[in-house]
Amino acid sequence: MELFCHEHVKLGSSSQVKSRPVRAFRDMALIQDKRVCQNLLSSERPNIIKPGTEQTDVQAYMRRILTGWMLQVCEDQKCEEEVFPLAVHYLDRYMSQNALRKCHLQLLGTVCMFLASKLRESVPLSAAKLCVYTDHAVTVPEILVRSCDTVHQGSVGGAAGVAAPLESGLSAAL
Repeated sequence: MELFCHEHVKLGSSSQVKSRPVRAFRDMALIQDKRVCQNLLSSERPNIIKPGTEQTDVQAYMRRILTGWMLQVCEDQKCEEEVFPLAVHYLDRYMSQNALRKCHLQLLGTVCMFLASKLRESVPLSAAKLCVYTDHAVTVPEILVRSCDTVHQGSVGGAAGVAAPLESGLSAAL
């Protein structure tokens, strides 16, 4: 039987049938081949901090609180295990390239989770659901606009597999 991305696998007992989205399996040929890892490492861009973009408004404890909240959201939503580390990578990559005001920290964390779930989840987190987790401090249009700006700006583009840098974007808006 062939499964497509839109199909659901039926699980459950005799009285109750549950379904879940079909997840991609781990390809052991890729995971166990050392050449794959070497090629990925050689093509990875270093995360270099631009001069003059040191964070003056955001402190280390604020990042710790934000990442704790991001982990809690990922656990509550039962995200794939790769979503949280990827979102934190996006967060760090953006903060290493752009100065950020602390009033926009939760927006950035939300956008990073939104983008990471879009890349890793078969059923990604919705902007409306993330808006609820922020207690409506961040709106759905803000998440959508900032996620597009962040990808187009190229701050997380190398990690997301997107190469379309523009000088305007999230840093100009923040």
